[in-house]
Amino acid sequence: MVTRVSTVAFEGIEGRAVDVQVQISNGNVAFVLVGLPDKAVGESKERVRAALLASGLAMPAKRIVVNLAPADLPKEGSHYDLPIALGIMAAIGAIPPDALAGYTVLGELALDGSITAVAGVLPAAIAANARGHGLICPAACGPEAAWASRDADILAPRSLIQLANHFKGDQVMARPEPAVAPSSGPLPDLRDIKGQESAKRTLEIAAAGGHNLLMSGPPGSGKSMLAQRLPSILPPLGPAELLEISMIQSVAGQLAEGALSSRRPFRAPHHSASMAALVGGGINARPGEISLAHHGVLFLDELPEFQPGVLDALRQPLETGEVMIARANHRTTYPARVQLVAAMNPCRCGHATDPGYACRRQPNDRCMAQYASRISGPLLDRIDLAIEVPAVTAADLILPPPAEGSAEVAARVRRAREIAASRYGALGLSPGATNASCPPNVLEEVVKPDPEGMRLLREAAGAMRLSARGFHRILRVARTLADLDGEAAPRRIHLAEAISYRSHLDRRTVAA
Repeated sequence: MVTRVSTVAFEGIEGRAVDVQVQISNGNVAFVLVGLPDKAVGESKERVRAALLASGLAMPAKRIVVNLAPADLPKEGSHYDLPIALGIMAAIGAIPPDALAGYTVLGELALDGSITAVAGVLPAAIAANARGHGLICPAACGPEAAWASRDADILAPRSLIQLANHFKGDQVMARPEPAVAPSSGPLPDLRDIKGQESAKRTLEIAAAGGHNLLMSGPPGSGKSMLAQRLPSILPPLGPAELLEISMIQSVAGQLAEGALSSRRPFRAPHHSASMAALVGGGINARPGEISLAHHGVLFLDELPEFQPGVLDALRQPLETGEVMIARANHRTTYPARVQLVAAMNPCRCGHATDPGYACRRQPNDRCMAQYASRISGPLLDRIDLAIEVPAVTAADLILPPPAEGSAEVAARVRRAREIAASRYGALGLSPGATNASCPPNVLEEVVKPDPEGMRLLREAAGAMRLSARGFHRILRVARTLADLDGEAAPRRIHLAEAISYRSHLDRRTVAA
């Protein structure tokens, strides 16, 4: 007789059904695990054996075969411990044979029989609910699973004994309640920044349209402070965005105590980050920083200090909004719709643009060109806004804090986003569509400059030798500027400002 228990294997943020089949038969005493298990799954035999023993159950002195079907799908992770243990318990009569029918099970076992937290409970709960199943998961992950559905049957035991008592009716468990992560304090406010009014204006434009931004300036000019305050002016997450972000964080094991956070992600990896850390991959193909920043901000400080190959790996995700990780035996896709904000010094020493400064190694222009050449032209082509952030003077620092802070800027950003959402919703695009993600065929329909603006754009395209991508990005920024001004269509003044942000990139590319 074969006992079956349902669980999941993760492909990106999707949970694919796996059937755990347990057979106990006469023959040589053995515990055989088949179905392409990885090292963590293979070691589950010892954890299951110890956990059952600690719970007062002895492994039968028979041949135990556990098959993880489908057999050609690689199985990774420690969450197969609990379904294997429950399959054995059902097979030996420790729990009713039909108790596990209609449940998807996942969880890691400790040697004392307790059930410890695992990654991926939220997507597993969503997949189980789609199949009409309930979910059995660790108690620490119960609040996370409860978000999948209000009506889903969710059991979150702390140990094998507690779960066995529940099935026998001796200790009925209550359904866990959804949890929200407590606020870690207010976000950094734009009111903290003195001076840099032009940079604040550009930050507002980037937030309103979801545009990628590159800031260049000497050390201490406030580039990192500006980037850290971008989340404070972005609009709140929608329900669909919150669900996608939480699923990625769940797969990555970054939902503390199963509690979801309503804040947009802000990821700032160090410039020594590897390609696998930034875009995802590794032995178990985990999501990288660009996926963990989905629907949020990916901040790359000291941009030229990143390895050129690592930076170029961002080109495709920035364009498509997803990362595809290919392996010899399977392929994984993670969402990666991010707003890239990068900061860099003008040269390695950082002071090439200071008045009267002369580099000791070579002329300033050559020093700047060599430093900027570490960033490829195709990556720069994916930047919408590029600005120079000058050093802050002492006169700026002694001024009182500015009257306008993040709340006032966020209100304007929210109005601009609502205008864009209404426009793109009428055209059949997703509710979260922004000007930065607008497809080129739709862009031509929603951006129709006046004749003077079109003449200026034609002249700029020839003088700056714009690529098709660069041309469209100017139109997207102009559309955002018009939304901020409440205009139905971009005018010449909007196109002129959009071109000015592109001209900084043009000079840097020529210098490199």
